[in-house]
Amino acid sequence: MSNRMQTVAVARNAMATRFEIVLHGESAVELRAAGEEALNEIGRVEAQLSLYQPTSEIAHLNARAAREPVRVTPSLFRLLEHARQLHRESNGPFDITVAPLVRCWGFMGGTGHIPNPDELTEARTKVGMGLIELNPDELTVRFNRDGVMLDLGAIGKGYALERAAELLREAGVASALLHGGTSTIYGLGRPPVSDGWKVAIEYPPERGCPQQQRGRSVEAAAAGDSRAPAVLAVVPLRDEALSVSAIWGKSFQADGKTFGHVLDPRSGQPVAGALLAAVILPSATETDALSTALLIAGEAGHEQIASLRPGMRTLLVSESKSPEGFNVISQGIETQPSAM
Repeated sequence: MSNRMQTVAVARNAMATRFEIVLHGESAVELRAAGEEALNEIGRVEAQLSLYQPTSEIAHLNARAAREPVRVTPSLFRLLEHARQLHRESNGPFDITVAPLVRCWGFMGGTGHIPNPDELTEARTKVGMGLIELNPDELTVRFNRDGVMLDLGAIGKGYALERAAELLREAGVASALLHGGTSTIYGLGRPPVSDGWKVAIEYPPERGCPQQQRGRSVEAAAAGDSRAPAVLAVVPLRDEALSVSAIWGKSFQADGKTFGHVLDPRSGQPVAGALLAAVILPSATETDALSTALLIAGEAGHEQIASLRPGMRTLLVSESKSPEGFNVISQGIETQPSAM
């Protein structure tokens, strides 16, 4: 590598998290300009997909599509088609119509609570990709009943990172690491002194441990900090994305149990058993969605999810009565024996 190699870091808050990009190249000015434009693209995606911005395209769609077909932009229509495809391929765990359940369980802008059984039954009638009509000729979306609501939270950050990485490539950037909220990381090219970006996946924290533990570990790994404890695996990324989905974060305690914010759209219940799922693929959009699907599908669905794409690498950590308290299964991701 040239002695003139420069490193530039840019960051911005979006989608209720922090996006960071580290870029390597010969011109700091050009790297910064490319990085800022990539962050601008993430902002544009947020303005399109946010459930919580009343001016977003998704908010507009949710407000009107039960009454009439709503025309959407080509990019959003393609994303909705992709989400429908991933729903089918995952056999149901990934479902962007899950929003009524999220609201029913009190996780939409809140910390969660056990829902009234009748309210839960009613919410479940509003969930399912079969309730969504996509018309590719007119680029319109129609909901088949009142109360249907789309939530792209399980695919949006990955989609935003993928769009940002595409812009960096177009700008001639050959080496960059992008991450959104530490749950999805994309390695563009390779770093100056390695064949790939090395990113750590930690064991799940103890129950009740704050969400920040995961954030520290992944950020530390992205920066090359090896001090993060209880590392389960270190994975190299080169023109690939890693997404990690986990049940910690938003959760509440009731009746001696912990209820997390990741909900199974098929049962209407929070995920139980699986603790953490990781997926590596070239597409950050797909890793974001499929890590969620794998967490929900659990051990019974691991083989089916892991076979969806050639070269797909997966990792699933579930609760166990073993001395370690965890059961780990993986495909293509080597776990660290010292952490087992």
